[in-house]
Formats: sequence, structure tokens, C-alpha cells
Amino acid sequence: MTRLPIIGAALAATLLTGVAWAADLTIVHGSVGRDQEILRSQLDKFEAETGHKVTIVSMPESTTDQFGQYKLWLAAQSSDIDVYRLDVIWAPQIATHFIDLMPHIEDIKADYVPAALESQMVDGKLVGLPMFLGAPALYYRQDLLDKHGEAVPATWQEMTATAKKIMEAERAEGNDDMWGFVFQGAAYEGLTCNAQEWIVSFGGGRIVENDGTIAINNPKAAEAITLAASWVGDIAPAGVLNYKEEDARGVFQSGNAVFMRNWNYAYALAAGDDSAVKGKFGVTTLPTGGDGTSSAATLGGWHLGVSKYSENQDEAIELVRFLNNYENQKERAIVTSRPPTLNAVYTDVDVAREQEFIPLWKPVVDNALPRPSAATKRKYNEVSSEFWTAVHNTMSGNGTAEENLAILEAKLKRLKGSAW
Repeated sequence: MTRLPIIGAALAATLLTGVAWAADLTIVHGSVGRDQEILRSQLDKFEAETGHKVTIVSMPESTTDQFGQYKLWLAAQSSDIDVYRLDVIWAPQIATHFIDLMPHIEDIKADYVPAALESQMVDGKLVGLPMFLGAPALYYRQDLLDKHGEAVPATWQEMTATAKKIMEAERAEGNDDMWGFVFQGAAYEGLTCNAQEWIVSFGGGRIVENDGTIAINNPKAAEAITLAASWVGDIAPAGVLNYKEEDARGVFQSGNAVFMRNWNYAYALAAGDDSAVKGKFGVTTLPTGGDGTSSAATLGGWHLGVSKYSENQDEAIELVRFLNNYENQKERAIVTSRPPTLNAVYTDVDVAREQEFIPLWKPVVDNALPRPSAATKRKYNEVSSEFWTAVHNTMSGNGTAEENLAILEAKLKRLKGSAW
């Protein structure tokens, strides 16, 4: 019998058993709600199918804090992280650190929501494969609206008045913990999302327009921010100035808010068996500023990118494709109410039955408002920081909206210089 050399025998055994090289992968992942739970479950399946091992590197809730750490890893060209979960706005700022995924998804790219893929394209390169999308909603207590004879508000002014009326009535009945409205008011990226929605819905334009021009210092923008500032300590707790997503959800889900602005993940949690508002709430599109203006919902979402410094790029690509396959997107949509990036999941009968929010929200996702990361390119993070600072100062009583928008305009012009 012919004896194979030791190396040849090992290779032959591998080929005969079908066992491929097993890699140790890391995925860095910030999360809220049940994101981490679902990710770990899906990674367990991936490990069982492939033999690879995947470790989750957890991140803080704040996307601002996440991005700061990402930039440190990427600047150091660290090979410690193979797959990054990327916010929809980050692609233009970090594209050079990630491989182009487009050649690796040619067979499935037609299955994706076009806007999702477009949001991750930088100079013809696909920086991240879209994992799930986001377009926030106004959550409302249907039981309290019915009790007090109020309709779902269509404008921010109506929301303000309705929130105040119901809050005061409920407090008069002994519920001293009831608030009218909770949202993300802390000085971080979440406030940029909220404030962009207020301003655009009032007809105040963009933080930076798509062509790069700066026109944020205008009366409509000031009107929107002034209204928002009036909520603090009135229909919203003073502590809302430190609220992120989970802070707002905690108040609403415990039954102590009439209205809430939040992302889609909060729907599944608020409808859960342990929720004080299960069966008592509904969702609608965010209000308008009145006078014929339109609702505005910021485009959110998270995507998976493969680091160019990874020593396991092929296996990392395999992981990214696996986490985005139909079955995993379907499970994620049902369990977390995260809008999928595959078109077909929106029409899946199981998804419609188990999570009716998903198919209803498809038009909102399709028309969601991007933040100006494409227009401001590598300077977006600084632009956003200056914007949320101006809004937070106004809401904190440090200057009027008009004063802070004038300061913001000057700072943005200096940031832009001759060009973004």
C-alpha cells in the first residue's frame, strides 16, 4: 500500500471529510434590545455549520463612543477585529479600511433594498453589506388617547398639546410618574437624528444640503428647535437631556409616557410579555411641522464590513453573507422588529403574521432621510457633533435657537473651508 507523506495525508483527510480550515473570527458589535441575543444564536449556527469560532467584542450603546473606538483600531491597522458592525453613516469616513464586498455578492445584490446598498457605496466600493435598516416611529399609548378622547397627532404642535393634556390628567388621577413625551435628547448622534427630523419636518432644510451648501441658520429651523426646547421639564423630564434610546424605551415601556420617538427595535420589546404597555400602544409616522410640510424619519441601519487588516478575510466574508441570508434576516425581523435589507422578507407571510410592523413600515424605510455624511465626507462626525451641541445648548437653556444656529453656521463654514 502506498504511504502518503504526513502533509499529504492530512490534506487527503481534510478533502475526504469535507472539513475546511477552521478560523477564529471576531465581530465587534454594539447593540440595544435583543440584538446581541439574536447575533449569538446565529453565530452558534454558523459555528456548527462551518467549524469556525466567532467571538463577539461588545461595545457601548452610544454610537458616538463606538465610532471613537473603531477609529483607534483602524488607525492602528489592527487585525484583532475581522468584522465590524457599521452605522449607516460611517462608510464615507472609513471606506479605506475595508475591503470591497461587491465582488463577493454579485449573486445576491439584486435581492437587496436598493437604497440600502447605495448608502454603503463609496467611489464604487461596497464598504458594508446591509444587515438591517431603521426609520423611527412615534409610539403612542392608544389606551390613553381613547380614555381622554384624543386622536393620534399629525403635527408636532398637536403632539405637544395632547401630551400635556393627558400627562396632566393622569397626574391628577395619582400617576405622578407620567410624562407626555420621551426621546433621545443626550448630546450624541441620537440627538442629531431627532433634531434633523424636527427641522426638516418644519421645512427648515438639511444640516448640510446635498450639494454641500450650509443653510441651517433659518427661521424654520429655529422654530423647530425652540418647540423642542419647550418640552424639556414640561412634557418631557429634565433628564431627557441625558436620554439615549434605551432610557426613552424604559420610561415608555414601564407605562410612564404617552408618546415616544424611537427606532424600530423598541416595537418588539414594547409588545413583549413583560411589557407594561403590551396591547396598549400603536405606532405612526413622526409628526410634521404643519403648514403642508411632510414627516421626516432619519435613515438608520447597521451593516457588516470586513476589515482589510483581517487575517481571515475569506472566512469573514462567509460570516457576513451568512448573517445576512434570508433565514437570519427573517428571524431578526420577527424577534427584534428590525426592518430587513432583503426585499423578500417584507412580503414573507410569517413575518407579516408575527411582526405586522415590518411590512407596514416598508414605505417609511424606502423614503427615510439620510444624514449628510455623503455631502460632508470625512468631516461628517465633526459636523454632527457641532449640530447636536447647538441643539443641546438650546434645549439646556444655554442660548436661544437663533443664537446657537448662528454659531453653528459659522462653525460649519469654517469646517467646510473651500470644500468638504
